[in-house]
Amino acid sequence: MTTDHRDVLLGMYRAFNDRDIDRATEFLAPEVSWPNAETGGRVEGRSGVRAYWENQWQTFDPKVEPLQVSTDADGLVRVRVHELNRSLDDAILADRKIEHVFTFDGAFISGLTVIEADPDPDVDEDDDDGDGDGGDS
Repeated sequence: MTTDHRDVLLGMYRAFNDRDIDRATEFLAPEVSWPNAETGGRVEGRSGVRAYWENQWQTFDPKVEPLQVSTDADGLVRVRVHELNRSLDDAILADRKIEHVFTFDGAFISGLTVIEADPDPDVDEDDDDGDGDGGDS
């Protein structure tokens, strides 16, 4: 993984959590393919992901914090995340750790797959900068 990919991902998560839709979608390739957790299937293109996220934010309050970023042997960028979804009246709907697996087209995110993560891997969960080294960068 290049530092640029890590920076792209951390920037996208930050913008998503800040509800900065314009900034969040700037990190996506024009033809990005994104999973639709609500109905299954995939959402295609920046405008599709934008509409999907805006709908989520009107329905519940998702927050996704990266815990560890790594690249596997196939060049896929894997991000272990803590996902906390709250209802609009602040009730917890989901509180889990999952893995996001990203593909890239140059500097842009071209795809995401979500997989269940081992709930207790040997990972520094207190890592402030999402790179798995326990330090700040």
